[in-house]
Amino acid sequence: MNAERKRLENQRKGKENWRLWGPYLSERAWGTVREDYSPGGDAWGHFSHDQSRSRTYRWNEDGLGGICDEAQRLCLSLALWNGRDPILKERAFGLTGTEGNHGEDVKEFYFYLDATPTHSYLRYLYKYPQAEFPYALLVDENHRRSRHEPPFSLLDAGAFAENRYWDVEAVYAKADPTTMLVRITASNRGPEKETIHLLPTLWFRNDWAWGDDEVEKPALAAVDPPPTGAAWGVSATHPSLDTWHLYGASSAKQLFTENESNSEHLWGTPNASPYVKDAFHRAVVNGEQEAVNPALTGTKFAAWSSHEVQPGGSVTIDLVLTIPPFHSPTEEYLPFKGFDKTLASRLKEADAFYGEFLPGASPDDANIFRQALAGLVWSKQFFHYDVARWLDGDGVPPPEGRRWGRNHRWRHLKAADVFIMPDTWEYPWFAAWDLAFHCVAMALVDIDYAKEQIELLLDRRYLHPSGQIPAYEWSFEDVNPPVHAWAALECFYQEKTQRGTADLAFLRRVFNKLVLNFGWWINRKDPDSRDVFEGGFMGLDNISVYDRSQPLPPGFSLKQADATGWMAMLSLNLAVMAIELAREEPEYEEMAIQIHAQFFAIANAIHGYTETGVPLWDPEDRFFKDALVTPHGIHSLPVFSWVGLVPVFGIELGYPEQLEGLDRYKAFLKSHAGGKYDGNIVCACPHTENPRGERFFSLALPANIPDIMRRVLDAEEFIAPHGVRGLSKIHERLQRFGDIPGVGETMIAYEPGESQSGLFGGNSNWRGPIWMPLNYLFVRALDKCHRYLTGSFTVPAPALGEKEVTLEQAADLVAERLIDIFRRNRQGLRPVYPAESPFQSDPHWRELLLFYEYFHGDTGQGLGAAHQTGWTALVANLIKRRYDRQLPIRPVTTEPLP
Repeated sequence: MNAERKRLENQRKGKENWRLWGPYLSERAWGTVREDYSPGGDAWGHFSHDQSRSRTYRWNEDGLGGICDEAQRLCLSLALWNGRDPILKERAFGLTGTEGNHGEDVKEFYFYLDATPTHSYLRYLYKYPQAEFPYALLVDENHRRSRHEPPFSLLDAGAFAENRYWDVEAVYAKADPTTMLVRITASNRGPEKETIHLLPTLWFRNDWAWGDDEVEKPALAAVDPPPTGAAWGVSATHPSLDTWHLYGASSAKQLFTENESNSEHLWGTPNASPYVKDAFHRAVVNGEQEAVNPALTGTKFAAWSSHEVQPGGSVTIDLVLTIPPFHSPTEEYLPFKGFDKTLASRLKEADAFYGEFLPGASPDDANIFRQALAGLVWSKQFFHYDVARWLDGDGVPPPEGRRWGRNHRWRHLKAADVFIMPDTWEYPWFAAWDLAFHCVAMALVDIDYAKEQIELLLDRRYLHPSGQIPAYEWSFEDVNPPVHAWAALECFYQEKTQRGTADLAFLRRVFNKLVLNFGWWINRKDPDSRDVFEGGFMGLDNISVYDRSQPLPPGFSLKQADATGWMAMLSLNLAVMAIELAREEPEYEEMAIQIHAQFFAIANAIHGYTETGVPLWDPEDRFFKDALVTPHGIHSLPVFSWVGLVPVFGIELGYPEQLEGLDRYKAFLKSHAGGKYDGNIVCACPHTENPRGERFFSLALPANIPDIMRRVLDAEEFIAPHGVRGLSKIHERLQRFGDIPGVGETMIAYEPGESQSGLFGGNSNWRGPIWMPLNYLFVRALDKCHRYLTGSFTVPAPALGEKEVTLEQAADLVAERLIDIFRRNRQGLRPVYPAESPFQSDPHWRELLLFYEYFHGDTGQGLGAAHQTGWTALVANLIKRRYDRQLPIRPVTTEPLP
């Protein structure tokens, strides 16, 4: 067992808390719902980037490449100044949802280079322009551009011209759970000598200024004299965090202030203290030395040093954050003893940890795998939000309308936990269905943490009494696809593979909570009891001909193929959970039967066989589609998109060892032999066994799978050079559908790149681009289909010259093309980046990877949020799949499309 595995094992057994410190500090805390106390819910406008340097956060902190403890009491991050910027660089800059021509958008270049799951080793890189940062130009030019134009980036602004920038790298290495070694290196990539100011900053989150009498204010103070080997030191005393110390190996000017708002600057009211949050900006940039506390005490500290660096040169500063060990009077404490050796050891251990996953992998694949999972680990963020207190106002009575505004039905929700966030800047809050995918990727390297994350949203502090899982802070009320059960099963089976044992206690806890959620779906999203479901936009934003989150006129309702498909998937996931539990606890067998019966009812309804049923399978186009129910009849919406492919996810396998002894359950399956329900064939036969004794539970009929796959594997429809598109390319020409009752004039167009409409803020687009999570689910579904149907079952692949392929080969085709987004192609280019980008050839950029939110439907170029690892980390699972199956480097069926 390698060193990192031992740390994970000690964490699991409670011997050591390696999670005490981690990359839990967000890249952005301003512009969030939590910090919004405005009457109308204007989160972006109420707390701006410009205010963030002077205004204290109520709920969360942020910083550049920073770390904090697991309750975010004490934080450590970088602050920088190039001698030209109008403000101290303490956090990443970006555009708000209303400023960007495609919604919110970070306008910085930073990278999560490495991370182990215990945070024993972390690497972060920030590219800092040497010229004045073009804040105004970025705002003005993006505001000028239309939605038909690409966003204007820092590269477009010429900020890195002639390589005039700094590479600022932070490495964090733990000597033990309470000792963090930090090395900050600034490298001058430019052609001339330049000066950089480095200010590693340590501060307490302000939890004392909000009217809690029992809260004791923490304190930072200079350590005088510092221990041998340290040029300076500061103590950090917090009532619930012991006393920590930060030491620096090289000389620096010590700056102290309070983490308190500069009320005079912000609102024209007197400050409670002369020393406020923006003191370091004022001292360094404006030369106001009186802004900092000469007594060398406070709640915010920075060690300020400036360095002239020659072209191609670099400067390094070393820090140690620790609870100093007790030493006898005869033994001297040396905080920097063994510093270089520990850093080298942790890197070597990280290499050994990741090296075990992909023996024989190409260097490119190994790099993609490691950076994807590093980004996922860095996406762990502390999330703090007490909804009842927020609604009531912290000491300031809110406007009356606010009490019944956003999230007012979620007063029970009290969050103070670390979540894996979708994106550390653009989406610094948990999202329910994103989190499920995060857990499946995290399970590769830290199965225990993945399981804990699965259970977190099912905790009583989050799960609504009605059984609804909260979606995200912008509206906990929104409905995300019910993928939690699928993710729980994936984690359950991953652990069984990794450890050889099954955690039935975990499965039981999750199942019992998810049954509540299942009931919520049945009762709330099938109001007519037709077994076809509604749900709104279901995370797919603009995928339909109209905004599916908006109410329809009285008497009208939309029955959704994707919502119904998700419910079929959830039913089967829960049924399989119950089967697993029933092997040890027979009382769960009846639950398996009951839930599987719901699946049959859904299958019956989706094909329109009930008296009040609404058919969502179009027998002419051989595809699933949404249906609009009106007082005058049913209208099938003629759209070919992921909406019609989601029902394919309704698939599970029944293995002989699972079903052994479950005689009542097997008799129940036999009663539906042939896939029959009420005399109709509605799904795959659950009774027939393949040669391995396995059974097939599938919403998609085997007879229909070739028709669906013909569209999927057609380059003029779904399959692209880099995955499955969100919307069929057929909608380049099939766009207008006339007037649809209850909706009006409708159209939809294939848009392979950024969204050209403002629907859902315009910052994501499902009308053509490639999205990793649904592609991953599709690959998993095809793998399961192939296992049951075997290699004798083939489907047409028009993109391969009408060649017939097995479903396993089809899965390989999709999976390899998804990985190819990040690989260098035959021309030496990575499709994820533009051909002319420095990422393609510049030695200081070419091995850096960004894992975007989604990808261009024709070129594979990354779009949307740039750090969505996040669910795009699932590329690591696809890479693991290929090497587990020992695929050849380029299978014939996965040749790039011409």
